[in-house]
Amino acid sequence: MEGIIVTLILGAVAGWLGSQIYKGSGLGLLGNIVVGIIGGFIGYWGLGKLGVSLGTGYLGYILTAAVGAIVLLFIINLISGRR
Repeated sequence: MEGIIVTLILGAVAGWLGSQIYKGSGLGLLGNIVVGIIGGFIGYWGLGKLGVSLGTGYLGYILTAAVGAIVLLFIINLISGRR
């Protein structure tokens, strides 16, 4: 149960950070959590393919997930036509 709570908190932080960097893409708390968690998968996959590591531990996860969240927000805005 603790792992799920930590994942949700880190996902929310990463989603919020991604939405702050990629302005105009705030999706609210629940949206930030979802974007942060999905962004974590995108970030680890994409940065792994490039051979890039942003660190270990919680900070590394947040930075990697934020990069993935920015990519995801870009794709969402590209599809929806906003920005």
